[in-house]
Amino acid sequence: MSAKTISLTLRVWRQKGPEEKGHLQTYKLSGISTDMSFLEMLDVLNEQLIENGEEPVAFDHDCREGICGACGMMINGQAHGPDRETTTCQLHMRRFRDGETLVLEPWRATAFPILRDLVVDRSALDRVIQAGGYVSVNTGQAQDANCLPVPRQDQESAMDAAACIGCGACVASCKNASAMLFTSAKVSQLAQLPQGQPERSRRVLNMVSTHDSEGFGACTNTGECEAACPAGISLSHIARLNREFVRATVCSEEGA
Repeated sequence: MSAKTISLTLRVWRQKGPEEKGHLQTYKLSGISTDMSFLEMLDVLNEQLIENGEEPVAFDHDCREGICGACGMMINGQAHGPDRETTTCQLHMRRFRDGETLVLEPWRATAFPILRDLVVDRSALDRVIQAGGYVSVNTGQAQDANCLPVPRQDQESAMDAAACIGCGACVASCKNASAMLFTSAKVSQLAQLPQGQPERSRRVLNMVSTHDSEGFGACTNTGECEAACPAGISLSHIARLNREFVRATVCSEEGA
């Protein structure tokens, strides 16, 4: 049985460069298969633009399997679109109605400057990781998996935090453009594992400091970040981050 097709009106943010003024450009598409992914629909748009001698729409993508987090964009004001715990590349056109108008915009955040069209510079998240989201202590050769027992609750919580793909949807959906959900996931993951203990205090202090210096806003616990997160990262990790930060601050003051 052949797939159903729909027609769409797209209003896409076009911006030639970081210093250029952007605008919404309207495009019409027809014959879009409902079996297509959202990015495949954008591929069709770009093929149409190239055939007409126009510049294709620039957008980030890589794995197209919902793993890498590169495909971030706002679709009708929602990060990654209307489906929960779904990246843009895993969003399918069957989710939209025939004749619907879709507004596509890049992430909006001071820390994510627009490079071109729907592409933003998310390297600020990389710098937060570089500030401490790793284990640098020499642990020697790989040990037997069972020689460092970890309580099941801690193990599962750490793995849940590790599911963060760093897409930036939490930042784009937050009214303060906060990256606290992203930062807390990285801090929380290592704070619950034995391997993360030697650098525990230094890690949270450095990562929070870098988060603030990059221009991300403060968390006000409205929950939009959790709702937009394609990995379903819980707000409980922000609570743990706050506890880790207070603990590290007290320890550093006592050691001064």
